[in-house]
Amino acid sequence: MTIDLEALYIDLHRHPELSFQETRTAGVVAKHLEELGLEFEEGIGKTGVAAVLRNGDGPVVWLRADMDALPVPEQTGLEYASTARGTDPAGTDVPVMHACGHDMHVSALLGALEQLVATKDEWSGTIVAVFQPAEEYGAGSQAMIADGVLDRFPKPDIVLGQHVTPLPAGTIGVRSGTQMAASDGLTVTLLGRGGHGSRPHSTIDPVVMAAATVMRLQTVVSREVDPRDVAVVTVGSIHAGLKNNIIPAEARLELSLRYPDDEARARILEKVERVVRAEAQASGAEEPPVIEIDHSLPPTINDVDATARLRLAFDRAFGEGTVIDPGMFTGSEDVSWFARESGVPLVFWFWGGVDPAAYAAATAAGTVERDIPTNHSPFFAPVLQPTLDNGVRNLVVAAREFLGSAAGE
Repeated sequence: MTIDLEALYIDLHRHPELSFQETRTAGVVAKHLEELGLEFEEGIGKTGVAAVLRNGDGPVVWLRADMDALPVPEQTGLEYASTARGTDPAGTDVPVMHACGHDMHVSALLGALEQLVATKDEWSGTIVAVFQPAEEYGAGSQAMIADGVLDRFPKPDIVLGQHVTPLPAGTIGVRSGTQMAASDGLTVTLLGRGGHGSRPHSTIDPVVMAAATVMRLQTVVSREVDPRDVAVVTVGSIHAGLKNNIIPAEARLELSLRYPDDEARARILEKVERVVRAEAQASGAEEPPVIEIDHSLPPTINDVDATARLRLAFDRAFGEGTVIDPGMFTGSEDVSWFARESGVPLVFWFWGGVDPAAYAAATAAGTVERDIPTNHSPFFAPVLQPTLDNGVRNLVVAAREFLGSAAGE
């Protein structure tokens, strides 16, 4: 049976699910894996799925795709735009959208598996396909590992993965070494003293404390990090108060921090903590702020030798000039845990999903940042083709490069 990949992608795009809630998506994946005749398990790390394609002696190659969507209201205007709603971990009803392209990742991996099954007489070895939940929480890979995915499935000799991104369709971006930054997600609770809005002098206002903290945190990168270095401090969420005439007792900030290595991580965390505590003290807080690390992700580091080998394979398959060095992305990923825990090489690359003509026009006008929506934008929508076909071909070429030949060479 041939998978209608375009219909599959549209279906997944219309039915996005939040992290660790990907039950429908996992069911769709399982249905196609069964049709392909593959061994697979569901419910790994809560909602993850893993499948095995065995084809004689040879290397074990892991191919990974993430499945979760984001609490974003879709504004793409597509005929198949999502109108889905979900419940976030706080119990809040939120819009849900595949604003990071994970629906494209799942579709491409299923398409690649179909091609690899159809060409088993041309290669040898074992493929493990991992459909991972909760990448957006930075927790899905570790959840699958904790649930025994490395013990119950053939251990990898290499881990491969890809991510659709706002590059021109037909372009592949990959670099040796650090491909994506390390990151931490922090929740900072500022503790004040609540009271009536008409009597601010009798309170310790955590809203003002939060505002001062947010502004001061902007100086961590702009004034305390060498401009030649990479670091990001983003306050992505502020929660405080329920009514305009009540000064609340606390305010909560949610931060996203990014850095290229562990040394930079230690420096930035120290600076952020110093600012948070100092602003609380300056506001007269009677209790110190509570700083919690919600998740930590290591840098995504591509193996030098394996990356060089894959670049040559992509050049042979698609022509020289297809592969570019996109530089280090300050976004973060949790795919590397599979390779780190196994002690094997990782190669993780990006593939373009933007109409080349639209990208060229925006480049000529100097408006790429304005006119080309990025991942996590409510306007992010890869062009369906050739993005989908390219994603399938990328994975097939990459897998075949690290598998054995049919003759066992």
